[in-house]
Amino acid sequence: MTLSLGDPYPTRLPRQSDFKRKTAAPAPATKEELSLEWLQVVKLKVLPIEPIPGSGLLQTLLWREIINKAHAFTAEHPCMICVGKPSELALQLIERMPESYAVYDAMDDFPAFYKGISRRSMATRERLLVERVSKILVSSTAIGKTLGAMGDKVELALNACDIQKLAPLESLVLDTKQQLLGYVGTIGSWFDWDLIIALAQANPENRIQLIGPIFTPPPCLLPRNIELLPERPHAEAIAAMATFSVGLIPFKLSRLTASVDPIKYYEYRSLGLPVISTRFGEMALRDKETAVWLIDENSDLRLTSQQALDYRCNSSRIQAFRQDNLWATRFSATRLLSDARAGTPPPRGR
Repeated sequence: MTLSLGDPYPTRLPRQSDFKRKTAAPAPATKEELSLEWLQVVKLKVLPIEPIPGSGLLQTLLWREIINKAHAFTAEHPCMICVGKPSELALQLIERMPESYAVYDAMDDFPAFYKGISRRSMATRERLLVERVSKILVSSTAIGKTLGAMGDKVELALNACDIQKLAPLESLVLDTKQQLLGYVGTIGSWFDWDLIIALAQANPENRIQLIGPIFTPPPCLLPRNIELLPERPHAEAIAAMATFSVGLIPFKLSRLTASVDPIKYYEYRSLGLPVISTRFGEMALRDKETAVWLIDENSDLRLTSQQALDYRCNSSRIQAFRQDNLWATRFSATRLLSDARAGTPPPRGR
């Protein structure tokens, strides 16, 4: 049985842009999600004040019921505390339940998302979390180097993808495809508009399709062969992705992207797509991999695009990639469960 304490809550102070942003309605639960008898989800009450010193005392009043439920849950059987994002609640749960094996699944450089007091607060909470957990799983080499300097509990577990939500192999069109370069995902401050515009100008006869919410608008009028489409439910986004000839990951090089291993890379390759990407994060280490083209401002964008468009993948390669990059495969390769079963958690820092 798993007790999930809601979605990650705000760990920074509100920005003015938060009040202008339209919040999409949550997608209805699928039949599979509704039938997960092993999963119990508890909704959180929280105020967006975590970076303010002393705010934890006030938040604790809102969390009293949640903490009591967690205590009752751990009283029934041995438990593991898994933290996906540093927070005051995570620190309090680990402090109050020292008998539970605690794991930090570090998927991003979280302080890099914030500024000012929010960044300092997140960095402090992450340091405390690293001291107190028994195991740290990191989703990229860069995060491993950063957090490894704080402790010797780090193990690399790169991202993967949910194969069951991808198009079946037999439905993929692998031979004759439209000459379409595409991107699916959020378009934020990390998105390299200049590179996408240059790519479109270098390939005026090919369409470039960008699918997803736009938080950072283009800096100028876009070339006519760039098509902007709104955010779609995940299943529809994957279906659209399967129509691409090439998958794009045009991220800027920054502290934020330096620790990213993009899931869309695994989704693109699991659909048989070649990938054109900038040299950021874990992608920078994939320059020797099949069907990956890394580009920068000095690249011949037309030649690179043509090489990627000419690439063809067969079903056996796709099947092998999918099998190697299942979430189950990824986590079974770690020592997480064996370490957790080994016995009493080692002493934690304070």
